[in-house]
Amino acid sequence: MSDWLKSLKTPTPQKGYELAIKLAREGVVYTQPSAEVRKKLRKKYARDADSLIMVSEVIAIHFQTVAAANNYWK
Repeated sequence: MSDWLKSLKTPTPQKGYELAIKLAREGVVYTQPSAEVRKKLRKKYARDADSLIMVSEVIAIHFQTVAAANNYWK
C-alpha cells in the first residue's frame, strides 16, 4: 500500500468531499487488491440501488471524518 494520506486537512469542503471519495475507493482496493475481481464485481453492484446507496453512506461517513478534522461545521 502506498503512503499517500498525509493529512485529512483540505483547503475547501469540495476538496474534503473528494478526499472522502478517495478514502472510500482506497478502502476497497486495500480490502480487495485484485483489479480483475473488482472489475467483475462492479458489473453487479453498478446496477444495484442498495449497493449504490451503501457506497454513498460510506462516502458520507468519510466526509464526516474529514469535516471534523477541518472544522467545517463551525
